[in-house]
Amino acid sequence: MIFDRVIVLNLIANTAIFYIAARLYLLPLIPRVPLKQILVPILLFHSMRHLGMMFLTRGATYPGLPSQFANKAAFGDLVTAILAFVAIPLVLSGSGLAKPAVWVFNVVGTIDLLVAITTATIYNAPATMGPAYWIPAVWVPALLVTHYVTFVLLAKPW
Repeated sequence: MIFDRVIVLNLIANTAIFYIAARLYLLPLIPRVPLKQILVPILLFHSMRHLGMMFLTRGATYPGLPSQFANKAAFGDLVTAILAFVAIPLVLSGSGLAKPAVWVFNVVGTIDLLVAITTATIYNAPATMGPAYWIPAVWVPALLVTHYVTFVLLAKPW
């Protein structure tokens, strides 16, 4: 039961910290730098979401990690990583498909995180996450904030 409270604290506190960092250092750059200079690093960051596949790996998790959580989180992250990676050359080349590709990546990735947070809570996954606990404690807050920044960028003219 203590894991439930600690992970909520980690998730909320780290999301707030990443949000403050984005407000102080990233969002002020939007009017001054080309969109792709902000967006490509975000897409590269999300391209590493294949790391969510650790939820399917013994040793990275403890026995008993609920498959209802692990499978959705792992494959949702993998799909999001692929979508982010595919969007990078489109953004860099200025393709007309860039904005739609970024929209798809951002919506799918945001939904994936919300589903993962919800299913982790419903199935009490934190108690068996083991070493993979760092993913929701540190990685997910950073991902949530960069999805927010991406929505802000998508609202701007390209």
